[in-house]
Amino acid sequence: MKLSDNIESWNANNGKINNQYDFKNFDMLTVKSLALLVVSVVFVSCSPKSVNQDYIIEVYQTSQAGDNLKLIASDEAKTTSTEVKKVSLELLPNEEFQKYYGFGASFTESSAWNLATIPVESRKKVLTKLFSPTEGAGFTLTRTHINSSDYSNSHYTYIEDDDEDLSTFSIYEDMKGFTGEENDQVRGIELIEPSYDLIPMILEASSIPGADFKIIASAWSPPSWMKTGETAKMTNGTLLPQYYGLWATYLSKYVSAYAENGIDIWGITPQNEPLHYHDAAWDSNGFTPEQGRDFLRDHLGPQLVKDGHLILDDLDSGLHVLLYDHNKSTMIDYVTPTYQDPEASKYAWGTAFHWYANSELKENNFYANELDKLHAAWPDKGIIHSESSIDIDANDPIGQYWRKSTDYAGTFVPFETYAYDIITDLNHGTQGYVEWCSILSSKGQPNPYDNFNSAPVLINPVTDEVIYTPLYYLISHFSKFIRPDARRIGLKGEEVKGLIYTAAKNTDGSIAVVAYNNNNDEVYELSILLEANTYTMQIAPKAIQTIHLQSKVTKG
Repeated sequence: MKLSDNIESWNANNGKINNQYDFKNFDMLTVKSLALLVVSVVFVSCSPKSVNQDYIIEVYQTSQAGDNLKLIASDEAKTTSTEVKKVSLELLPNEEFQKYYGFGASFTESSAWNLATIPVESRKKVLTKLFSPTEGAGFTLTRTHINSSDYSNSHYTYIEDDDEDLSTFSIYEDMKGFTGEENDQVRGIELIEPSYDLIPMILEASSIPGADFKIIASAWSPPSWMKTGETAKMTNGTLLPQYYGLWATYLSKYVSAYAENGIDIWGITPQNEPLHYHDAAWDSNGFTPEQGRDFLRDHLGPQLVKDGHLILDDLDSGLHVLLYDHNKSTMIDYVTPTYQDPEASKYAWGTAFHWYANSELKENNFYANELDKLHAAWPDKGIIHSESSIDIDANDPIGQYWRKSTDYAGTFVPFETYAYDIITDLNHGTQGYVEWCSILSSKGQPNPYDNFNSAPVLINPVTDEVIYTPLYYLISHFSKFIRPDARRIGLKGEEVKGLIYTAAKNTDGSIAVVAYNNNNDEVYELSILLEANTYTMQIAPKAIQTIHLQSKVTKG
């Protein structure tokens, strides 16, 4: 079944999905006056150039002063301060590194529920701002959960208890809609569209003009009757060895079922956070490195090949199996047993990792050494950041990103931590970056386990207010300008405390430089040399910029 067929079918039944969008209130690219600083762009030609050596340059900024992916006009006044420090950078577009698969955030049942509480036009605008490459962030890499997760309204699986032949398997749970009685957090809140759900959300996102995203599906827990040692339903414990084959078939059937409903799954992680299964408060399952190796080698890999999902001769053309899906601090220890076993490694496309505990990232240089070691040891394996999140401050969901925040992991400044984490990951071989829930309520709900996170988009399900957090704009600096199949390119420059940067070249020849100035007071003048041309701009304190260069030939 084609995606378009599914959209038309769902539209006929619900009357909600269409291709008409109201962008008149979309202000991402509106140029306003600068409150704090002031960025100017100056083109300097060292000598006469042919047209194909000139670039059109645009600079977008998000800052603590209030800029939100603001397009900086070239004629805006420069700062008159004599304290501006100059930093020289040189772009090396022919020096290419890893290919990028995308940037974005995840589809969860909680995200779908929040969309079900707001008017249809508001819902379409939210999805447009997430997935449109021209009118929004253009998210290109996403994630979702197999069975329920911590951001589901309740525990669920796709089969009935003790069904060892999987005859009752159905993904109806992901498309049946909501009753409003799933848990105390959703009870009493009006649902504008009760029939909305995870699959309708993905299909509607796919219908946004220009939307082009990949989905990684991750399993949180097998059904309880397949496990031992649980502390609550689908919580903690581990899969019994006698069910390895059945669970492998189950996961393969999930991929097939989603495809039949018009949704292609790009990647799969056999287990979310396999080392977090003793004290988890939500759906979880333990897999040691050796158990994960054996499960992939003897069961999941062969099953995916048998069902035509995984292509051994070209791991990049079929379903992508990603190992681990847990904290990058210990990822090498986890993947080593699988990668060192040729019969297991042949099924694994790469490694997925998370950033927790986020307060430890800065003191460990965001684990750049671990990323380098992973890539050096297995250069033919992919690397994807598959989850990050922070606890929400419901009283200050915007400001918390710019000040010290505290969660279970300690104290850190979220915007700074995200900017450093993403750029460090990219500069050390990572090929994509995915945040956890794309949408949550303004209280970080629903989460029946009292683990309330922030998200790029927050919705008040009572008043229908929609908030785009600084995280939305931060991810947009990458997702909107570094498109699928882009490659990281060389960017040489001096090391400056509090300044970090990266660069990528898109398939259309455009170049994106992303720079973050973490200093509280320092304004920097960046001089970027490309070929024989120099482009100069200033970056404010506590600001991230994307400097987008398009060839005049391409632009024309």
